[in-house]
Amino acid sequence: MLETTIFKKLAQNRTHLQELDLSYVNMALDAPSSLMNLSSLTSLKLRGIPGQHNSILNWKPCGTLLLDLSINKFNGEIPSSFENLKQLATLVLKFNNLSGQISSSLGSLKELSLLDLSYNNFNGEIPSTLGSLIKLSSLDLSMSNFSGEIPSSFENLKQLDTLSLIGNSLSGQIPSALGSLKELSLLYLSFNNFNGEIPSSFENLKRLQILDLQNNNLSGQIPSSLGSLKELSSLDLSYNNFGGEIPSSFENLKQLDKLYLNNNNFSGQIPFSLGSLKELSSLYLSYNSFNSEIPSSFENLKQLNSLNLRNNTLNGQIPSSLGSLKELSSLDLSFNNFNGEIPSSFENLKQLDKLCLNNNNFSGQIPSSLGSLKELSSLDLSFNNFNVGSSLRYLNFKGNQLQRRIPPSISNCKDLEILDLGNNTINDTFPHFLETLPKLQVLVLQSNRLHGLVKGSSANHSFLKLRIFDLSNNMFSGPLPTEYFNNFEAMTNFDVKMKYMGDRIYSYNYSVSLTLKGLQIELVKIQTLLTTIDLSGNKFTGKIPQTIGKLKSLKLLNLSHNQLTGNIQPSLGNLSNLESLDLSFNILTGRIPMQLANLTFLQVFRVSYNRLEGPIPEGKQFNTFDNTSYEGNLGLCGFPLEKFDNGERQTPTGSKEDDSESKIGFGWKPVLAGYGCGLIFGVVMGYIVFKTRKPTWFVRMVEGERHRKIKRFNN
Repeated sequence: MLETTIFKKLAQNRTHLQELDLSYVNMALDAPSSLMNLSSLTSLKLRGIPGQHNSILNWKPCGTLLLDLSINKFNGEIPSSFENLKQLATLVLKFNNLSGQISSSLGSLKELSLLDLSYNNFNGEIPSTLGSLIKLSSLDLSMSNFSGEIPSSFENLKQLDTLSLIGNSLSGQIPSALGSLKELSLLYLSFNNFNGEIPSSFENLKRLQILDLQNNNLSGQIPSSLGSLKELSSLDLSYNNFGGEIPSSFENLKQLDKLYLNNNNFSGQIPFSLGSLKELSSLYLSYNSFNSEIPSSFENLKQLNSLNLRNNTLNGQIPSSLGSLKELSSLDLSFNNFNGEIPSSFENLKQLDKLCLNNNNFSGQIPSSLGSLKELSSLDLSFNNFNVGSSLRYLNFKGNQLQRRIPPSISNCKDLEILDLGNNTINDTFPHFLETLPKLQVLVLQSNRLHGLVKGSSANHSFLKLRIFDLSNNMFSGPLPTEYFNNFEAMTNFDVKMKYMGDRIYSYNYSVSLTLKGLQIELVKIQTLLTTIDLSGNKFTGKIPQTIGKLKSLKLLNLSHNQLTGNIQPSLGNLSNLESLDLSFNILTGRIPMQLANLTFLQVFRVSYNRLEGPIPEGKQFNTFDNTSYEGNLGLCGFPLEKFDNGERQTPTGSKEDDSESKIGFGWKPVLAGYGCGLIFGVVMGYIVFKTRKPTWFVRMVEGERHRKIKRFNN
């Protein structure tokens, strides 16, 4: 913090100082009063000073040209003493808590060229004396609670370049006198209560670049004379009551970048001439009463980023030429009367992030090419008449905002191979009608709000070709779907031929998002060798079915974070290709089956936080797992959880029966005979133990390289 003494020295030693910027400096409360002695200052900036420093508002040096006291906590009224700053050219008091009415004395600051009083809490009307500041080039009174009308005296501000009155409570008609301010380039009158029509005098504002009249009560038709404002780059008339048609003269606005006419009462046709505005990046015509087709001329809008025609009565088919607008990131045609099919040319919209076609009369098939739009994060095709055709092979709606039920019409897609509806908010039960899809290989429903039972198969041969079954992170309950496991024929037979799933006609690969070995991964290619079951993060109960052991080609099995009980099935030891097994966070009991030690490809093994007990299997892959695989099971023992006592490894103690026998006396001959037999037996057993138990130090030294050479399945 800068203390008062420092400011006094500054004032004493810098009497000829002309410019001073102490913005965002933490200073003592009475320190700024020392600045009053800097009589030579022409520019003072004290933006964002912590604390209350209202004393600085009594600034006296008359030669000051620039005074910026913005972003402070000044309160009360603007002092009348400001009228003494006769040379002041720039006064900025924005972002304070100033209140009351603006003193008419500000009208005496005849040299002012910039006045910014925005973001304060004034009340009352804008003083007409501001109209006497004829040198003003910029006037900003936005968000300051002004009411009443725009003073007619503003017609005197002939040098005004920028006028911003955003977010007040101004009312009445927009004065036609504003049309005489021929230097205006930026005019912001939005978020007020203006009524009436746009003054025809605005045709004189030839330098106007931005005209913002949104959120008022303006009405009538748009003057065709606005089409003569050839410098206009942004025109916002949204949220008003304008009617009629869009003037054809708008074709002259060649510099127009943004056009917002949404939420009005426009009707008739969308002018063909809008297609000549080649600089347009945003076009919003939503919530009107347009009743034509989309003009074919829109194919010329190559810079278009956002097109919103929502909630009109537009009809006809979507021009396939829209697919040539490669910069398009948002397209909303919802709540209209469009018909026909979605153009296949939409596959070219590689930047498309949002596509809303809901509530229309679209029919035909949904192009599978929509699945290739990698940037698409929001897609809504609801409430149409799509005939989901049998030729559809790949349907990927992951990561959208789908909320409604999964449509049963998907069951008509008899050639469907991949269905990914993951990462949405679908609130539904398990879609049993998918059982009838004979070619389905990938079913991903992860991270939704699906609930209820995943009960047995109603079809005798359901899901025969399924290779990826992902229901993770939902709210399913009840027992695991044993009947489905019995039908997973593709997971039973190991396919040694590795190939990628894809579209043979259009030559692109199918992709899917999965959790593999604990990591969320986007697979840009799907190997036919990949077989996974992920039912984690649900509320499944009951025992693990023994029949899972038949799925010998299974590579990843994740049943974690459920409420499963009972023992771990020894039949899991038959899953000879298994690379990842996660049974953690359940209520499993009993021992870890020794048969699991035969899983030579196992890279990830987790049984943590269950109620398991007994020894951990040893050998092969089990020598590579650390404590985290077993933590939360107090009854487990063995590597790597060997128990220690006073720093020494515990050794088994003899039984009571052995103790009683040791008390029986024996002669030295039986002892010698026993010793000889024991020596032979010990050598043999030692050799066997050495071969099977594999001491840890020896395993690390000898078998380290072998474990690194274990065959891995990489996708």
